[in-house]
Amino acid sequence: MGAAGARRYRLYRPPGVGLREKLPLMVMLHGCGQDAKAFADSTRMNRIARQQRFLVLYPEQDRMSNVQGCWNWYDTQNGRARAEVALIVKAIEQVCLLYGADRERIAVAGLSAGGSMAALLATHEPERFKAVIMHSGIPPGIASSAASAVQAMRGRHGTPLMAAATGTTPSRPPLMVIHGGRDSVVAASNGLAAVKIWADAAGAKAGTPSIQQRGKRYPMAVTRFSRGRKLVVTLVEIGDLAHAWSGGAKGEPYSDERGPDASRLTWAFAARQFAR
Repeated sequence: MGAAGARRYRLYRPPGVGLREKLPLMVMLHGCGQDAKAFADSTRMNRIARQQRFLVLYPEQDRMSNVQGCWNWYDTQNGRARAEVALIVKAIEQVCLLYGADRERIAVAGLSAGGSMAALLATHEPERFKAVIMHSGIPPGIASSAASAVQAMRGRHGTPLMAAATGTTPSRPPLMVIHGGRDSVVAASNGLAAVKIWADAAGAKAGTPSIQQRGKRYPMAVTRFSRGRKLVVTLVEIGDLAHAWSGGAKGEPYSDERGPDASRLTWAFAARQFAR
């Protein structure tokens, strides 16, 4: 467990990594009611990292900053959200310096409040990330206080989406949105709002949805939004999924092993962007 400013973090480094070997970095942001270890256990991202050889950074929210362990992605009026972005970036820089993470191959993903913070990071620091994955989260600009965050979670967006979007620029990294149709905590309309913000900012158009299913796992509808040959957004809609990490470890909170494997989807999406 390392430290960066007032925040702690957990880092997974695959065995047998050479001192001068530069590895990709996946930043994983936990949801409310979780910590770094719980999120690592639920997503099992370390198992994929061991197979594919990449580092995984799990920043951890300080309970003094939020008693439920939520990232304060919505708290933009007093600057707390921006301060948390800066602390996460500091942790990333520390890992790059001390553990040889490749600054040219960094992706960020998160669940719920962590997904919202991941999207906020990508809007404030777009040059740092090659990919962003928002699982069951809310896009930036939709809320600016705790009260408006609650309304946004219910799908009530009082601010026009394009006016609310911050840092709208074609240089924003490609986004994958994963959301469950049975999510009663964060309305699925938030995933669609994020898709709209990203796609509209880049002038991207939707392709034909593809229905996919592996074995007995829940089926998913995958829609890709592109501008020419450039992928801008991938939307993964899982109709039977509630508010949980899809395909996560059985028995873990906020985890549903019956869903498509979101961890493998996340890494595959990031790896494609790293290869470009």
